[in-house]
Amino acid sequence: MNSTKSRLRSFKNASYLQSSTSMLLFFASWGIWWSFYQLWLTSPTSNGGLGLSGAQVGTIFSANSLFSLILMFVYGAIQDRLFIKRYLLIFNAIISTLIGPFFIWVYAPLLTNHFVIGMWVGAIVLSTGFLSAVGILEAVTERFSRVFSFEYGQARAWGSFGYAIVALLAGLLFVINPQLNFWFGSIFGILLLANLIFWVPKEERDAKQAISDLAREDSIPKLSDMLHLLKLPELWQVIIFIIFSWTFYTIFDSQMFPDFYTKLFSSPALGQHAYGTLNSIQVFFEAIMLGVVPIIMRKIGVKRTLMIGVVIMFMRIGLCGFNTNPYTVSAIKMLHSLEVPMFTLSIFRYFTLHFNTKLSASLYMIGFQIAAQIGQVILSTPLGILRDHVGYQNTFHVISVMVLLAGIYAFFVLKKDSQDVNGTPLAKI
Repeated sequence: MNSTKSRLRSFKNASYLQSSTSMLLFFASWGIWWSFYQLWLTSPTSNGGLGLSGAQVGTIFSANSLFSLILMFVYGAIQDRLFIKRYLLIFNAIISTLIGPFFIWVYAPLLTNHFVIGMWVGAIVLSTGFLSAVGILEAVTERFSRVFSFEYGQARAWGSFGYAIVALLAGLLFVINPQLNFWFGSIFGILLLANLIFWVPKEERDAKQAISDLAREDSIPKLSDMLHLLKLPELWQVIIFIIFSWTFYTIFDSQMFPDFYTKLFSSPALGQHAYGTLNSIQVFFEAIMLGVVPIIMRKIGVKRTLMIGVVIMFMRIGLCGFNTNPYTVSAIKMLHSLEVPMFTLSIFRYFTLHFNTKLSASLYMIGFQIAAQIGQVILSTPLGILRDHVGYQNTFHVISVMVLLAGIYAFFVLKKDSQDVNGTPLAKI
């Protein structure tokens, strides 16, 4: 009953409505093409793709991760000064409005004729408008939630909802013409830009003092703060675990699975349509699990929840290496809905449980986001080359074994919930 009343109050909160709309439109502008990005890179030119090899795709993903990592610090420093002002978000939205023309008239020709130049130009544009921008949008929305009294999680869920909707639409568009995905990305980008420029709730204009007070006590971690935290051996234990688990999962899921899955069907069009539908359903269930996993953590503990997430990750990747039936692989893909919330939420709760909560944001950024990006920079190309030589399924076997080893490492090295509770204790139910 209380949760229902809370939701009803949220819909009367203009700042919540504006922030939720921004989330929905940003993820729509991103997801409409990102969900088929790897397929576009690898599909034959006769089907509207670029026909790139696994090594080339891996190199592109490495470049994207490297520039995104660098820009993450730049954006953080800029937004730290802006606090919740929208100038940086508006700049990101301008990039998203241009994504259609960029992909069709700049990015695709460069990748085809001047691969290295195209790779770096793409890394700059995609990171500027999306890959690094998402963290800033989430940070600003979280700050809005504290100033204007709404639940950040509810606003963020609209982003997942937007991604799920466009994932379904993306499959239909990609079958007709992949260029439509990029044009729709621009259309959603225009709507996002208009939302950010013209919808400024009265409460936001009038809340200068509250914003000033919160700005004094809140800051995005500086580079010097992060370097100091790297002296903590406990943080390195987590970094090693993330690189050999989450990094391998990300490469599997974004760099390999889409092309592998669509090739299981009798025709590319059928596979692409099925992938869009499956991706949409999976994201819906993932959004639901984001609300369920915190309850699971309170029931069985943080580390156990994390270990279950790793086991599911190992099983999902490994089982894809042994199955070629599209219905079976579709069922295996749905495990993603359990795996990702259990892994990501548990990692963040691990930091707030075992470390000083004032450091949790910095620790999460270093131990999870930055570690994962560095891992992708290092491993994307080698795994792409491996895929070229031994095929998708044998590569999946290698990835699943690495995840299993990372899980065994975490079981023995990561702390139990009752050990060194220097942060917020876990409330059991």
